[in-house]
Amino acid sequence: MTTSSMVSTFLVSLSAIFFVVDPIGVVPLFLAMTAGDTKQQIRSTALRACLVACGLMLFFALFGRVIFQVFAVSLGAFRVAGGILLLITSLDMLRARPSSTRTSPTEEEEGAVKEDVAIVPLAIPLLAGPGAIATAMVLMARSGTSFVSALPVVAAVVLTFGASYFILRASSLVQRVLRQSGVAILERVSGLILAAIAVQFIADGAKDLLK
Repeated sequence: MTTSSMVSTFLVSLSAIFFVVDPIGVVPLFLAMTAGDTKQQIRSTALRACLVACGLMLFFALFGRVIFQVFAVSLGAFRVAGGILLLITSLDMLRARPSSTRTSPTEEEEGAVKEDVAIVPLAIPLLAGPGAIATAMVLMARSGTSFVSALPVVAAVVLTFGASYFILRASSLVQRVLRQSGVAILERVSGLILAAIAVQFIADGAKDLLK
């Protein structure tokens, strides 16, 4: 894999993973679930949520091929399925509303009254939901089987959750600066980019299936 192709893979992976994880969209829910917590508790919750979500994403990214083999699923079929899931998520983002593929109102209500929300529902499914996991698996499968070819995707996952930690840690500031209208605008722009990536996933998968 050449340097230029690694940079290209990294940029595509970073944009896809960051937009589907959508930490800015999680900010309002994070604020609701950590209302009344001290600054230290908020930092601790954000750190644990991001570490668990990052570990889960890396696990599925690195061992996705084994899962494909166990369930006898082709990469083409998974690309189409992952693309459809991403497309549903992106359409919800374009309408600036929470995606039902990530969490349900019941899960959000339970999260608001739980003592520890870092693992469920913050890490799973808000940050590392089905769409994010499918995206990481598809990107890793596309990049190749060597250790070097996996580095751009791994780096994109780690960088995404590093940024997610700082965004959640400063969630009250982000909310004050962007306000609800700013968050909605970013959601729509992210949704548009994510929709284009989803369509590309579906097109690539359809090509594989038709071969």
